[in-house]
Amino acid sequence: MNDGKTTTCLGLFAALQSIYPRVGFIKPVGQRFIDVQGTQVDEDSFLLDMIYDVRVPIQSMSPVTIDTTFTRRYLKNPGQLLPELKNKICRAFDRVSWEKDFTLIEGTGHAGVGSVFDLSNASVAKLLKAPVILVCTGGIGRPVDEIALNKALFDKAGVEVIGVILNKVEADKIDIVREYAGIGLQRLGVPLLGVLPVENILSAPNLTQIAEDIDGQWLNGRKGGAKQRVHRVIVGAMTAKGIVDYLTPGTLIITPGDRDDIILAAVSSARLSGGSTISGLILTNDIQPHPKLAELLAQTDIPVIAARSESYTVTSTINRMTVKTQPQDTDKIPIIKNLITNNIDLKSLLTRVG
Repeated sequence: MNDGKTTTCLGLFAALQSIYPRVGFIKPVGQRFIDVQGTQVDEDSFLLDMIYDVRVPIQSMSPVTIDTTFTRRYLKNPGQLLPELKNKICRAFDRVSWEKDFTLIEGTGHAGVGSVFDLSNASVAKLLKAPVILVCTGGIGRPVDEIALNKALFDKAGVEVIGVILNKVEADKIDIVREYAGIGLQRLGVPLLGVLPVENILSAPNLTQIAEDIDGQWLNGRKGGAKQRVHRVIVGAMTAKGIVDYLTPGTLIITPGDRDDIILAAVSSARLSGGSTISGLILTNDIQPHPKLAELLAQTDIPVIAARSESYTVTSTINRMTVKTQPQDTDKIPIIKNLITNNIDLKSLLTRVG
């Protein structure tokens, strides 16, 4: 989970389309879903369809979604539900693969996720007769250990693991990870297909995502600032003089709503530069800025969000965020495509699939 499967699928889909004119996609079992015209659809299937227009019914790209009561319902009557679920997945797979040259299947979590309702990733791969690529956060010891554990479950199901992609590796460690993790994986009988470097923008949330996670209320600059990316979070506990050095692009400042000095410093900086110099301001403790300050803010492009919680809680929430790519993240898509194209041995991958 959160090691980069969806990012890899987004990049691989584009790479495959450069070779095969007709590519299909399915995520057989989804744990996070949205409502699309009254139907529960996995958010990753929706994302990929919005970006690439896969040209198959979205419901077929997401045949099984796991709501909060799904597991309990299944455990009460597995004998009846399992055949129905398998049939649903197989029919959906046939639909997304119809007249396609290649179909990409995205799993959910590790190899064993879904075992409680007999649809683990290993079981689904066996059901669809699909070889497997494992995606894991980069390193040497830990990823090799985790891959050994996951591979054992696929081996037990009789599913071939054709390779590994290591993700989120620091640029200065790519060569050493490629060499030594490659040796470790070779001992497991699994080839290393590629090493993906860290791309900070992919883990940088925008203000819309942050506002949703902290249950914030927009006070200013929503139209222009909603897509602002946050690369640095600063808690405004210092004086206005101390905050000046942090009034830079990509910085989000979190401060209580009654810190008039910090708000004024941000306003002054915006006026001097002719626009907002920061990604935004979050005013905490459920304190609205003074009406006069609110008027000054309204004359700038500074994105401002009000939060009920205090600064520490807001900061902790932001630091714990899992940033998922969304359909509106148009700035991320070219980066993801290049990430896969430039760092994955696609020829070796396709040879092993064939």
